[in-house]
Amino acid sequence: MGPEDFPRKNALQSIHQALGSKLDSDWNGMPIPQHYSTDAYDEVATVRSKAGLFDVSGLRMINVSGSDVVAVLNRMLTSDVGKLKPGQSAISNIVDENGSLIDDVLVYRDGETEFRLSHGGGGLEDVIDGFFQGSQSTWAKDDDVHILSLQGPLALDILKPHAEADLSEIKYFQHVRTKLFGRQVSIGRGGYSAERGYEVFCTAADAAFLWDKIMEAGKPFGICAASWDCLDIVRVEGALLFFPFDMPKGDETPWEVGADWTVDLTKPDFHGKAALEKRKDEVRVSNVGIEIDAHEAIEPGAKIFKDGKEVGTVNSTTYSRHLMKSIALGHVTPDLKAWGTQLKVKSSAGEFDAHVVRTPFYDPHRLRTHPLEERA
Repeated sequence: MGPEDFPRKNALQSIHQALGSKLDSDWNGMPIPQHYSTDAYDEVATVRSKAGLFDVSGLRMINVSGSDVVAVLNRMLTSDVGKLKPGQSAISNIVDENGSLIDDVLVYRDGETEFRLSHGGGGLEDVIDGFFQGSQSTWAKDDDVHILSLQGPLALDILKPHAEADLSEIKYFQHVRTKLFGRQVSIGRGGYSAERGYEVFCTAADAAFLWDKIMEAGKPFGICAASWDCLDIVRVEGALLFFPFDMPKGDETPWEVGADWTVDLTKPDFHGKAALEKRKDEVRVSNVGIEIDAHEAIEPGAKIFKDGKEVGTVNSTTYSRHLMKSIALGHVTPDLKAWGTQLKVKSSAGEFDAHVVRTPFYDPHRLRTHPLEERA
């Protein structure tokens, strides 16, 4: 497999190949740089101490607009998007009629009647048209957009001198349309690394130019290009869920994956609301962080036991060289979610002692992404 075998084209293809990527894997039909010739753990060290530039253009973007777009989105999603002000964003979810998660969705409000939806590996596009039928609003996929994600404690220092907007004024889950290195972009503060970061949304035509400019500006700061191998490590360290890998049953509710904060049961009826109200009292599993007494990553899907009884599964995993621990996000029965609960993990590598710990594993107070001075 190569980049020519995937339906979506990556404008950064030659850049990734020069960095050692074969671009032989994809996400949502777009080739992604899963590996570079550099060591992923060296990339992690740079992201944690300086800054790394990721290509996350494999995300799927949808533009939605219209006079009744807020009402349409509120029928479709679990949160109340009407609470967002232009320039703000929020994570939401979409569930089916049984209250089971279909997709997680990052909602950007660009204006009173203009929004963008960012989603990953779920089924939003399979059902979205039904919500817009008969409305005064429209939706359209945007496969031109590319997303350059600069993550790390020095990200602001690298980008700020080159943006027309004052990026130091943008708080977490805020975004602004501005120019970066003279090119029109949208920049949002966020990311998937558990570090301070900024995501640059640009056209395919500008993507290579902006990548090179960011790398050039970041050179004095020790920037690196960061692969998806690196992204997999830092996002698990940050206990950030990845749909659908952290929802292995395929019918989990937001209550069962720790995403209850995305559900607003006080708003008028929305798709799946009645089922969510019922299933709130029928939670089968709890999402927990687990430290495993192993010197390597345990494969996803490994079984979790308590006193000889199977009680759950390991979902997302990594070996964190930064923390010197084998860690995992997993599901256990709700009675076993307390910190310190002793467990056994049985995997292809053997049987290991494990225990439930606080998450995120890295930066448990989320001070890197949510500094105290920015909290209300």
